[in-house]
This record gives sequence, C-alpha cells and structure tokens, in this order.
Amino acid sequence: MNLVSQSGDVPVSGPKSDEMNRLFHRLNNQLGIVLAHAEMLEQTSVEEAQREHASRVVASVIDALGTSREIRRLSHTAGI
Repeated sequence: MNLVSQSGDVPVSGPKSDEMNRLFHRLNNQLGIVLAHAEMLEQTSVEEAQREHASRVVASVIDALGTSREIRRLSHTAGI
C-alpha cells in the first residue's frame, strides 16, 4: 500500500510504511478479537451487572478502533 507524503500528492512507500501497515493490521485484528469476545459476553451474560460491564468493554474497543484508524490516517498524511 502506498502512503501519501505531507504535501498530499507524492506517494510514499518503503520498509517503514510497510511495517506501520503490518502493525495497524495486527492491532485491528487484536482489537477485533477483544470486541468479539466482549459482544459474546454482553449477549450471554445472565446478570445485568455483567452485561453492563461487557457493554462498556464493547464501547471502549470501538473507541480504540476509531483511535487506531485516526492514528493511521495521520501517519499516512505525515508520510510515516
């Protein structure tokens, strides 16, 4: 995947950007696993307190995925 330089018009690629892409992919996969488990707990919990806790974990993971997406966007804009 090519990245865009700070000027926004020159593609940037190379070992550094490839490694960043791999790290973002790993992070998103790991967060996806946590999200799936939290959603499962949310759906199967018998006690309301457990469901609420699982719901908070789900919301936090969704926030973390958004943060990861934003960091990726900013790093691409910066040519990292």
